[in-house]
Amino acid sequence: MSAVTDRLPDFPWDRLAPYKQTAAAHPDGIVDLSVGTPVDPVPELIQKALVDAADSPGYPTVWGTPALRDAITGWLERRLGARDLTHRHVLPVVGSKELVAWLPTQLGLGPGDTVGYPRLAYPTYEVGARLARADHEVYDDPTELDPSRLRLLWLNSPSNPTGKVIPRQELARIVAWAREHGVLLVADECYLELGWEADPVSVLHPDVNGGSYDGILAVHSLSKRSNLAGYRAAFVAGDPAVLGPLLEIRKHGGMMTSAPTQAAVVAALGDDAHVQEQRARYAARREVLRAALLSHGFRIEHSEASLYLWATRNESCWATVSRLADLGILVAPGDFYGTAGENFVRVALTATDERVQAAATRLMA
Repeated sequence: MSAVTDRLPDFPWDRLAPYKQTAAAHPDGIVDLSVGTPVDPVPELIQKALVDAADSPGYPTVWGTPALRDAITGWLERRLGARDLTHRHVLPVVGSKELVAWLPTQLGLGPGDTVGYPRLAYPTYEVGARLARADHEVYDDPTELDPSRLRLLWLNSPSNPTGKVIPRQELARIVAWAREHGVLLVADECYLELGWEADPVSVLHPDVNGGSYDGILAVHSLSKRSNLAGYRAAFVAGDPAVLGPLLEIRKHGGMMTSAPTQAAVVAALGDDAHVQEQRARYAARREVLRAALLSHGFRIEHSEASLYLWATRNESCWATVSRLADLGILVAPGDFYGTAGENFVRVALTATDERVQAAATRLMA
């Protein structure tokens, strides 16, 4: 086992433990704005769908029920503008992090292959490359990477941690470049429905891909939009030539979403009202936290979408983490996402209204 664990970096969140302890000692309690885990209730119609499917003694299928595949393709067409999708274009997964971590391995990547991902990025892109024994390389502009050994290119728009959105024309340029060089492009679009000052677009949109899904995949999650982080509900969509073999591999590995969860996803994707209600909650919290951070001397960069504010006081991120922990507020240090984030912190919007207001009061005191 050490041969595997030795390939991996230290788990970054363990480093926050002493600061969490400091924040928890605040007389009015901790305001945890670090991990970004949903705190609002699962919508009742989703809970009901889960309960109604609770009597599921048989094994679920890896590909999911026809109703689930219909729900995914319907949502992709209705909400993202995708066209001409069939069941062959979609695949349910057991939460998006599982897919990100294991996709390079399941694609057969290994030594000599390279995985590219943004300079500031979700750490699991690197973990996935390391698990596959592949090389990894960060980029500012992916088209400046050497394509000769590049096998997998990750995009992330809206970005975690920065909230930056890649414009439509830029996405189209990158898709064209990846196709020209035979590079599989995978877009992590888990925050796509949470645009604030920008309108994120999917690589599945015909304006981006020219009406073809060749060489592209998009990853989506219900964790944030529907408060289903505890359900482990996500899916990937795009090129059937990639998803077909991936389905077969995942069948052998037993990587299946539970039957009740599949039913819950059908309900969640069929209802837009609860998503708008949740967006409104996050929008209100975002305004409160943004104003409080600015009043406390922070500068906010990007953050035009997603569930985070990317903030700096032009000091070490750990100095900022410590300063905020003394106020009972826990945030994520920017260097968790790459050395380019060493002077930033990521502030999540995922706390109750009461806790968000508590943080604002402390910051503005």
